[in-house]
Amino acid sequence: MPTDALINVNGDSVQTLEILFLTTILMLLPSLIIMMTSFTRYVVVFSFLRNAMGTQQTPPNMVLIGMALILTLFTMSPTLAAINEEAFAPYQAEEITQEEFFERAQVPLKRFMAGYTELQSTELYCNMAGVDMPETEEEATRLPLTVIIPAFVTSELKKAFTLGFLLYIPFLLIDMVVASTLMSMGMVMLPPSMISTPFKLLLFILLDGWQLLFSTLVRGFGLG
Repeated sequence: MPTDALINVNGDSVQTLEILFLTTILMLLPSLIIMMTSFTRYVVVFSFLRNAMGTQQTPPNMVLIGMALILTLFTMSPTLAAINEEAFAPYQAEEITQEEFFERAQVPLKRFMAGYTELQSTELYCNMAGVDMPETEEEATRLPLTVIIPAFVTSELKKAFTLGFLLYIPFLLIDMVVASTLMSMGMVMLPPSMISTPFKLLLFILLDGWQLLFSTLVRGFGLG
């Protein structure tokens, strides 16, 4: 086979592998957004809020996911800017290779995740993976993604459930007051949720609940 034909075959093979790699990345992108950003905390807290208010499917799932995505983009904007400056811009200028691009792009993400990961979670997964526990945040960025991602998600779930518990308390008190009032009046057959839901909505509106919740969640990531 001529040399030119071999070069063309190798070039086509490399392009095919690059296309397969990019396709794989696009398929994993939703999971990466969920596991490596603030999205998990937002969407879990929103689900707790909806259940606590007893509004069932209002707001619908698409609205909750949309709000979580917008807040995630706002929260992750400094990290995305760092990735663009440290990795994407040099790669676009052909100053670094594709491998170096992925190595540099991991650093801002690891820095973000390490900053909001509890030491107990990091220590747990370091012990299971047989990796030395980092002593500083800079050392934490050298941890493999297989360690820092589950540690970050574990910490985020814990914080989200804590916020969900705190959200449940005022609405639970309203349910208890309404249920006690109905029982004292002998109206046992009337569902308490039918009476308590409007009061929950009224409380949420008077407190400007959405703005208060959004600001609290965003400030939890050091913004605002």
